[in-house]
Amino acid sequence: MLKAQRKAYVPFRHAPFLLRPNAVSPSSPLDLIKLLKLSADTKNLKVGKTIHSHLIVTSRATENSIIEVNSLINFYAKVNQVSIAHNLFDRMPERNVVSWSALMTGYLLNGFSLKVIRLLKDMISEGNVSPNEYILAIAISSCCDRGRVEEGRQCHGLLLKTGFSFHNYVRNALVSMYSKCSIVQDAMGVWNEVPVNDIVAYNSILSSLVENGYLREGLEVLRSMVSESVKWDKVTFVNAFSLCASLKDLRLGLHVHGKMLTSDVECDAYVSSAIINMYGKCGKSLMARGVFDGLQSRNVVLWTAVMASCFQNGCFEEALNLFSKMEQENVKSNEFTYAVLLNACAGLSARRNGSLLHGHSEKSGFKHHVMVGNALINMYAKSGDIEAAKKVFSDMMHRDIITWNAMICGFSHHGLGKKALLVFQDMLAAEEHPNYVTFTGVLSACGHLGLVQEGFYYLHHLMKQFGVQPGLEHYTCIVSLLSKTGQLNEARNFMRTAPVKWDVVAWRTLLNACHVHQNYGLGRWVAEFVLEMDPNDVGTYTLLSNIYAKEKRWDGVVKVRKLMRDKKIKKEPGVSWIEIGNVTHIFTSEDNKHPDYGQTYQKVKELLAMIKPLGYTPDIGAVLHDVEDEQKEYYLSYHSEKLAIAYGLLKLPSEASILVIKNLRICDDCHSAVRLISKVTNRVIVVRDANRFHHFRDGRCSCLDYW
Repeated sequence: MLKAQRKAYVPFRHAPFLLRPNAVSPSSPLDLIKLLKLSADTKNLKVGKTIHSHLIVTSRATENSIIEVNSLINFYAKVNQVSIAHNLFDRMPERNVVSWSALMTGYLLNGFSLKVIRLLKDMISEGNVSPNEYILAIAISSCCDRGRVEEGRQCHGLLLKTGFSFHNYVRNALVSMYSKCSIVQDAMGVWNEVPVNDIVAYNSILSSLVENGYLREGLEVLRSMVSESVKWDKVTFVNAFSLCASLKDLRLGLHVHGKMLTSDVECDAYVSSAIINMYGKCGKSLMARGVFDGLQSRNVVLWTAVMASCFQNGCFEEALNLFSKMEQENVKSNEFTYAVLLNACAGLSARRNGSLLHGHSEKSGFKHHVMVGNALINMYAKSGDIEAAKKVFSDMMHRDIITWNAMICGFSHHGLGKKALLVFQDMLAAEEHPNYVTFTGVLSACGHLGLVQEGFYYLHHLMKQFGVQPGLEHYTCIVSLLSKTGQLNEARNFMRTAPVKWDVVAWRTLLNACHVHQNYGLGRWVAEFVLEMDPNDVGTYTLLSNIYAKEKRWDGVVKVRKLMRDKKIKKEPGVSWIEIGNVTHIFTSEDNKHPDYGQTYQKVKELLAMIKPLGYTPDIGAVLHDVEDEQKEYYLSYHSEKLAIAYGLLKLPSEASILVIKNLRICDDCHSAVRLISKVTNRVIVVRDANRFHHFRDGRCSCLDYW
């Protein structure tokens, strides 16, 4: 005889029976409250409303039924219907501490932190019910939002008066609040007030410190756990791996990994992803991959973690290859996966791959996820399609600080300073608080536009107003701004007086300006200064050599080359590439290895012949060879970017824009030539060099001939 198949347990299978009028027994009210709690925990609005209706019909949802109404408040608060919960709360003639706690928790979970604080004030002013440790812990947690430090301190004072500060969860809430509000001294002060070896408390303080960037203090807590022989659990190991990742401390990470392997903690997906992340952040993507490959079961979190480790270490293609393997194993991507992959495409300037992922993410239901939108803006901006980036930005329903920064910095990187500053104004109008990255993009935009007064206003006044401490990137932007406007001596004086330790990049910014503005004397001085800082900086040797060549001082060019030979420094060869269809075509200067090099050379000759009547003259002064002028002109004609553009004109449709990526700064001659080529061919040509994007259209460039 065959046995009947056993049915799986379904939480709400018996709900209809319980709600039949003739099925009500003396124990039914308790059953209904349990069901209501289950509805809240599973966010089942339909069943919860059915129970509410039944309570009304049976007169058990009156204002005097405090247990039932509290359960309803808890239910509606947890299913994001906090306004209904508050309405029920307001109609209660008598409330207990559970009533207040349920409503305050609902507002906290739904992001209305100010409402929580107001409810606490109302509770104290009414005086009928005194707040207990749970109520105060909820109020303290609400102060983490938007940095409500003053309210947090008031709650702390109330805790001290009432004597509740010794409870673990209250103390943990205080530590978290002070950490998230960047008051680490108070966080550690609370922690040190009461000696404890409770693992939950240790995990709470460690997690808060690591999440908010207080790594030295986090290391102290970890040492304390070891010295007090506190037994670690899964959460501890995850926090410890996160600390090692943030510190980029591989040695400590290896110790923690060894400790975990000798413990009885299960190495599940949660722990494994933390290990992979740690090795990735410490620059050991192969070790991260080794951990991943050793796992028998791999979910989307683990796939995303190993992709992220590849991305963080510049292995962009490997990250994209892993995506294909993940799909073969039928693992569905989440928003984090798409963000990592799109940023990998940005690193490769792989617009086509990025566009395919864009479509894939929308089909998977992530069109309106902020994280994916941010990654799309970054990908399109870095792949040369700033208009596509702007469209993604405009279509986003929700934006965060990263969204605004991505768009501002994207426009700045493309030399579109006015558009960058307009987005910044929109950001301020939207009451979004600008941060360090925002002002880097804004000052860069001022540099492109030559807005000296505005740049100094942002640096000295607006940044101070928003509490942003100027850093090296901001001061470097000011050097670039002064340099662009030809104020080279002012730029040098600014560098002498600014309260920052300058790096090679900042000095090379001034050196490049000396080259552009033909202030060769100052340029040589700056170059010598930079080479004292970093004797192996190939970019400085190149610029110094160019300065000597412009002055026709071939002895200086020879001297620089000898220095480079003696130090075994090689200039990176110029390489340009263009994506056509599914194929990336790579060109080097005077390239004769490409299958279509004959056609490409012929196209370059035709283009140069077309632009000469428009005033193009080869800039032979930039050629670093003491040879005949005719030979110098030949060297210039077949630079990699000219070859790539010519190939694009041969192979792409007449209405298509041309995007070329170059590994080095575009030379003066190629810049002049491409400007005129865009005019005679009536094409938009975008060249991304080592510094920025150049948008050539109708004989003009977005950089206004300064880069």
